[in-house]
Amino acid sequence: MLRLPPFELFAPKTAREAARILADHGPAAMPVAGGTDLYPNMKRRQVEPRVLVSLRGLSGVSGIQANGGLTLGAMATLTEVAEHPAVSARWPAIARSAGLVSSPPLRNAGTIGGNLCVDTRCNYYNQTEFWRASIGYCMKKDGDVCLVAPGSSICWALSSSDTAPVMMSLEAEVTLASPDGERRIPVAALYGADGIRYLVKKPEEVLTEIHVPDRAGWVMTYRKLRRRGSIDFPILGVAAAAKLGGGNVVEDVRLVLGAVHMHPVEAKEACDFLRGKVLDRESIEMAAGIAYKPAKPLDNADLVYSWRKRMARIEVSRALRELAGLPTGDLPVAAPS
Repeated sequence: MLRLPPFELFAPKTAREAARILADHGPAAMPVAGGTDLYPNMKRRQVEPRVLVSLRGLSGVSGIQANGGLTLGAMATLTEVAEHPAVSARWPAIARSAGLVSSPPLRNAGTIGGNLCVDTRCNYYNQTEFWRASIGYCMKKDGDVCLVAPGSSICWALSSSDTAPVMMSLEAEVTLASPDGERRIPVAALYGADGIRYLVKKPEEVLTEIHVPDRAGWVMTYRKLRRRGSIDFPILGVAAAAKLGGGNVVEDVRLVLGAVHMHPVEAKEACDFLRGKVLDRESIEMAAGIAYKPAKPLDNADLVYSWRKRMARIEVSRALRELAGLPTGDLPVAAPS
């Protein structure tokens, strides 16, 4: 049985107090929300904090408010977000992405803020300490070489959040609390280009709220690819949101791919191509051919990376067909090798 290492637990009442504790203890401390990812990582000795700062008791960071825009407290559970009537009706891609994370028991504990900040994943990293020791460790923990890309100077562990691509596609923002106050940044600015330093927020900052603009008149979706229909992390996520005018003309569109890089990837060229065009089968297939190019899957997740690359094109096409109200089941799919 894998056991948690010893640690000291703090239970602050405010976000600024939590940030102050994190700042005082430096690299030895980590925040914990639902703990559904952190505690297993600690058991496998992927992370070994000596101090945990619980965010469960923080005031004012658990509610859901849908007044024009949407404000999600970072400690709202994934189940609460997925089942909230206003979220489901007005921001259905958020509800869908939250409802596709892991399994019901873990969604009951896991939080929306925690999923936005969830650790990156890799076949060589998400293993027991004994397994990792047997191969000499990797760059992300205890080693100095990325075993996926040995010549790389950075870690290629993959972004594993389901909700991050959706929040980026809707141009959401987050509030971060520090010992000195608060700041608000786009969700897209939360992520870095390194599987180790995958969050660019300061280590002591605490994510307290997510702010999503009113998207009345937009259509949106999220598609998740994984081996099983539950539990598994994404090996591909596609978030798509569009504002369509008369005749399905694309007035604006956002496409974001997840689990294909160290951070969610915006398919900007495909979006530029689609604006002003009718969203039909022809334009969708051309846009999908553009959108899958930024996907850079490597041999660091489930199933074969070349197949995952091909599926990026197919899933983008399916997502755009959903937005256009077209059938999605007639696209050929090669079996994973």
